[in-house]
Amino acid sequence: GFYASLRDNHENPLLGKPEYLTKRESGHIKGNTDWSDMQGGVTYSWKWGNAGLVKDRLQWGNNYNGANIFGGNNPTFVQLKLKISPVKWFDFNYFHGWLNSMVVDSSNSYWVTNSYGTDYREVYHKKFIAANMFTFTPFKNLNLSAGNSIVYSDENIQPAYLIPLFFYKSVDHSLTSGIDNMNSQLFFDISSRQVKNLHLYAIMFIDELSVSRFTMKDEWNFFSYKAGFRLSNFPVSNLSFTTEFTYSYPLVFQHNVPTLTFETAGFNLGHYMRDNSREWYVALDYRPLRTLSINLSFLDDIRGPDYTALGTNRLGNPPLASVEWHDTTVGISGSYQIINDLYTWCSLTYSNIRGNSGWSPAYFYGSKTTLNLGAIFGF
Repeated sequence: GFYASLRDNHENPLLGKPEYLTKRESGHIKGNTDWSDMQGGVTYSWKWGNAGLVKDRLQWGNNYNGANIFGGNNPTFVQLKLKISPVKWFDFNYFHGWLNSMVVDSSNSYWVTNSYGTDYREVYHKKFIAANMFTFTPFKNLNLSAGNSIVYSDENIQPAYLIPLFFYKSVDHSLTSGIDNMNSQLFFDISSRQVKNLHLYAIMFIDELSVSRFTMKDEWNFFSYKAGFRLSNFPVSNLSFTTEFTYSYPLVFQHNVPTLTFETAGFNLGHYMRDNSREWYVALDYRPLRTLSINLSFLDDIRGPDYTALGTNRLGNPPLASVEWHDTTVGISGSYQIINDLYTWCSLTYSNIRGNSGWSPAYFYGSKTTLNLGAIFGF
């Protein structure tokens, strides 16, 4: 199979810059107001799996309001993907991706002289990522997942990271023995639908772990965790109640080496609130008609100090020592399928964003009421 999709976007003002705490998608900015995203790929499928070379959006981790393994809000990047389900009780996902470091490699950059004059041709450092996820289903409706990833640079593609089943931290220790390691991560995901009408889930993202820190009062591991549930069709048919809590410690999703950050093109790959943050999400969803969906939601997000900006030590940074940014949002939205392939939607939200103005578009900063209308016709 093969597929392709090109979307060219015009935003004035821009609402999805890398520094903004938002789920809004964005990409490389052209002329201060436009950005485009080319997606697509070539794939091969068989009875119990598929593989391909794709440039597509990526999201890992159970969630109803923002994943905290791979969030999916960053610009798409090229990746080799593999997904297999050889037996009913096991699934496996793997990808190796080419990231954009946005860090100039002076040793490979050079001067160019032509009819337009003399210019410095900048070349970025190479940057890659590899990740896998093992999912086991020991009982019906219970999924236990574990995986790991690594961001690496300063070399060409490392063949060891093309082997899907590896624990990459161990590989990294042998490849970079005696020098600074690459940037590796570990994650777990538990999802249960064993109780009728109830979906329970919990996710843990581990950026750095030291067992000794569990007993220390002034040092913390670099964790991000999420937990939540959705109760559906009880006590009313077609009605769902969702609540979700996300907490990220300081410096998770971060790295002190610019070429090893958990980012592509400057956009974070993890949860959209990044590190040192807390989020509450509550929602009611109702489907009164087969093609009509209504959502009522409440969101409360806070973020503490950005310890990378302050230049403090890596360890001993207290979580949420102060609230530097706060967003409280309530909203109602609806979508309706009028006829085949014709959809329309409408939403009305009230938001109150205060604190660090650099983490939000000025357009949405402060108390704002926003009306959103749209339609899609597909063929």
